[in-house]
Amino acid sequence: MLPRKSMTWVLLLLLLSPAIINLSTSQSDARWAAKKRRLRDKVHKMFYHAYDNYMIHAFPHDELKPLSKSFTDSLSELGNLKLERLPQDYSGSALTLIESLSSLVIMGNNTEFQSAVVWLSENLTFNVDARVNLFECNIRVLGGLVSAHLLATDSTDRLGKGVYKNQLLTLAEDLGKRFLPAFNTPTGLPYAWVNLKYGVMENETTETSTSGCGSLILEMGALSRLTGDPKYESAALRALRKLWSMRSSLNLLGTTLDVSTGEWIEYSSGIGAGVDSFYEYLFKAHILFGKEEFWRMFHSAYIAVQKYFRHGPWYHEADMRTGKATYWQLTSLQAFWPGLQVLVGDIAAANSSHREFVYVWKKYGVLPERYLLDHQMLHPTEKYYPLRPELAESTFYLYQATKDPWYIEVGESIVNSLNLYTKVDGGFASIRDVTTMQLEDHQHSFFLAETCKYLFLLFDDSFLVEKNYIFTTEGHPLPVLSSWHDRLPETYIQTNRTLLKTGNQARRTSSMSKQVCPPTTLNSWECSGQEVESACHVPDARSDHRCLTDDECGVDSSNCRRRSCSMAGYCGLWLFR
Repeated sequence: MLPRKSMTWVLLLLLLSPAIINLSTSQSDARWAAKKRRLRDKVHKMFYHAYDNYMIHAFPHDELKPLSKSFTDSLSELGNLKLERLPQDYSGSALTLIESLSSLVIMGNNTEFQSAVVWLSENLTFNVDARVNLFECNIRVLGGLVSAHLLATDSTDRLGKGVYKNQLLTLAEDLGKRFLPAFNTPTGLPYAWVNLKYGVMENETTETSTSGCGSLILEMGALSRLTGDPKYESAALRALRKLWSMRSSLNLLGTTLDVSTGEWIEYSSGIGAGVDSFYEYLFKAHILFGKEEFWRMFHSAYIAVQKYFRHGPWYHEADMRTGKATYWQLTSLQAFWPGLQVLVGDIAAANSSHREFVYVWKKYGVLPERYLLDHQMLHPTEKYYPLRPELAESTFYLYQATKDPWYIEVGESIVNSLNLYTKVDGGFASIRDVTTMQLEDHQHSFFLAETCKYLFLLFDDSFLVEKNYIFTTEGHPLPVLSSWHDRLPETYIQTNRTLLKTGNQARRTSSMSKQVCPPTTLNSWECSGQEVESACHVPDARSDHRCLTDDECGVDSSNCRRRSCSMAGYCGLWLFR
């Protein structure tokens, strides 16, 4: 038995413990808030170091060359709004300025945003003899203008009275009209290249990518909703439907195709270059426009990706006809995938893949363009890092979904690496070789449109408070408006659902409407004992779960992992990954 004095101290400690714990928690929260503010300010400085150097050394041309403090308007370097031959009166397309518009708003600089809007209104023209890449010009220029118009006309009154009279929308519509000749093909699939002044040129290549003709619906659809003219959305939707009709029996698509014949050229594909934004736009178009058709396409495509491309936390490439693996490689563009999975609700799967990208980032200091998974080594010729945003993007989404401070640490690592390896006196330079950190004289416009934006939002999401946006593949925010929906669904999906009981009522729900995966992460009070099926679930081939090979096993609904066939002939989670 404790002495009376000792008992007194024990009782005193028990009384003080809650106060001590609360004080410790409060201090910890304050430290994290201070750290996020410090990192936000660091990203703010990064953005303006890049932006100010562009305005000083490159504006109104397209992009900055930070090492030589000059500019580039080369078509071969960007494939965007680049002139093959510059007219004598050419003053530049100000690509980086257009790409920076929404970032200026997010960082709270309404004064500079207004100055940029006024300059573009008075100086930008698309009536130029310029052969542009349709996909790139759509996501960068059209998307930038449409997004900035929506920001200029929202309820915040960020522009001075009488300053804005829909000039950006007028420019966007003019550009959209110049896109339309590219869709005049036997299949409705657009040419990859179009001349802004003369339309499709004679002997233009008929080869394009899945992303190139399947990632136009957000920007062109938004343009139609804003102008009331359906022709832009109709052209993009016709192309998307045609592309989807070309899928294999496995619901897989290839990487490149012929727009005249509708035949595939490259049958191998994955979730990276040439295909990535196709998947992204199917789901985001469903959110933005409320069409069930987009969800059905995405759900089938997503299940096929999980079944045929996924290997543990990695995603390899496969032949669309057979589903057999072709290339075992990680590409930096694949790093967008965990962010998309967060929107879908597959949090566990997103976290698993994201951690592998972070591992490669920390191994090299940045994320190389291509990494060979089967050899655990860099691709011999693609060792560069062009300041890509995809890892920062996925980190932002995962932090929004989980509030796990580990993602803040990841963001800090990205910020530190960018400042250590890529910051120069004239801006931020791309890395030519991640093994030597040799720099390349190029600051891509997406560094301002996406990389800095997602890092800023990771540390300060005040722009998003009480608002609902989706971000295009170039990081331009578009508000989710019920008036844009053909029909606003009660839940994100109409199939693969169960009942969620709340008191005496039951309502339809799913992993999509609850925005979680796996369903076991739902609080017990939310589910009331009812499981919510995961969007990544692929059933076993047989209802009794018997099997002869792994191909007859699906994807587990509780954790989004591939099931395998045991020696006894049953599908299950037999392998630890």
